[in-house]
Amino acid sequence: MEEIWRMDKKSISSVSDNVKEILHSVRQAAIECGRSPDEIAVMAVTKNVDTQRVNEAIDSGIHLLGENRVQELLEKYDDYKKEGVEIHFIGHLQTNKVKQIIDKVSMIHSVDSLRLAQEIDRQAKRIGIVMKVLVEVNIGEEESKFGVSAGELPQFLQEISKLPNLSVEGLMAIPPITSSAKESEYYFHKMSNLFIDIKQKNVDNISMGILSMGMSKDYLYAIKYGSHIVRIGTAMFGFRS
Repeated sequence: MEEIWRMDKKSISSVSDNVKEILHSVRQAAIECGRSPDEIAVMAVTKNVDTQRVNEAIDSGIHLLGENRVQELLEKYDDYKKEGVEIHFIGHLQTNKVKQIIDKVSMIHSVDSLRLAQEIDRQAKRIGIVMKVLVEVNIGEEESKFGVSAGELPQFLQEISKLPNLSVEGLMAIPPITSSAKESEYYFHKMSNLFIDIKQKNVDNISMGILSMGMSKDYLYAIKYGSHIVRIGTAMFGFRS
């Protein structure tokens, strides 16, 4: 496993305080834009964070973990306080790794190809479950990022809607890196419109109930544009030294 986050004493002791502050700010942001705070979930992104500190976040009110790497998930899984907690896989997922996590997560956020969707469907059938997934959208059309383009999305959804052991719950996006959080608004707005447009099409076996976007630096803007899951790592656990 890669080196775990090295934090100063102040950062280590402030996970609980950070969680309380984040939950409060999410609640306030939801109220300010006329949304119910109950429809927004705060996900703790646990990449390179040791299980003790993740469990501290859980004890402080976090009920959703986001895992980026298969190997890290496998190494830490048994040590998590999992009662009442969901684990989602949010990183790029190779088809040959699906089998290793299919029984350990309740949702996969990063479905970006028909081949991956088919493998998730196959592995879910093998263990007798229906796996909830989000389709990853490359909203900035960046060559360096994974995801389905906005133009390809309707056809892609039609294709994966036929897979019986997949339940498409919505969309996920990671907007391009910008010089300020406010600049991300353009992409959040674009994702919001795309999400609403797909939802109105009422594609069979496709539920547009979840829009996942927004991270530590811009999650308040994402809430404004309808995000249901905000993925928080740095603001909760601190910077890597």
